[in-house]
Amino acid sequence: MTDETAPARPWRASRVKRLEAAAIAAVGYRLIGALGSTLDWRAEGLEHLEGVVRGGRQPIMAFWHGRILPATYYFRRRGIVVLTSENFDGEWIAGIIERFGYGTARGSSSHGGPRALLQLARDMAGGRPAGFTVDGPRGPARVAQPGAVWLARITGNPIVPFHLEADRHWTLGSWDRTQVPKPYATVSLVMGEPLTVARDAEDSDIESARRDLERRLFELEARAGRLLGSQTARPASRHD
Repeated sequence: MTDETAPARPWRASRVKRLEAAAIAAVGYRLIGALGSTLDWRAEGLEHLEGVVRGGRQPIMAFWHGRILPATYYFRRRGIVVLTSENFDGEWIAGIIERFGYGTARGSSSHGGPRALLQLARDMAGGRPAGFTVDGPRGPARVAQPGAVWLARITGNPIVPFHLEADRHWTLGSWDRTQVPKPYATVSLVMGEPLTVARDAEDSDIESARRDLERRLFELEARAGRLLGSQTARPASRHD
């Protein structure tokens, strides 16, 4: 991985675009908060996350970009640091998630990625968890990129994969087929076992771990669907 110079962001020169990003963030925060407060949560595998924290390590929480909305609400106010793009969309997204108590490291797979990974590593060394949409920011959808694996190698912290699924939802026409739960929907959250990456991992090991992470996410997706039909799920309220 080689570092890149920071990309030009001409939209920042426009006062109108800056105000637009701020307005989208303010409205988006309120809408997501209102919707999230109506949701019912059912969870499986939370002990994997709890075990990582009890062991004195910080989790690298990994999931598909298409589930970013319910994930943002459920994991709010935990101090999680996430990677966000430096473009206009990344600006208003950062504005929303920061209101929910997240930190941001600005960069993407095409611009500033290595720099952002180093910032994430520093934040984790300071005691903060990290969050990764492993197929973001532009896809292809449901194909894991190696960023989370690289971060696990750098920091020695484990990846904790998870998936969320709503029983009633809208599906947007975006590249990631974003799922928006309908009001009062039930959302299942399934976490998998931690995935560790050795600090001396070679490129072939990184690719093997990337494929393993991708496979685990598909398995968790299937489990999340089954959980919606189960009567024995653990309640997982996230109301403040």
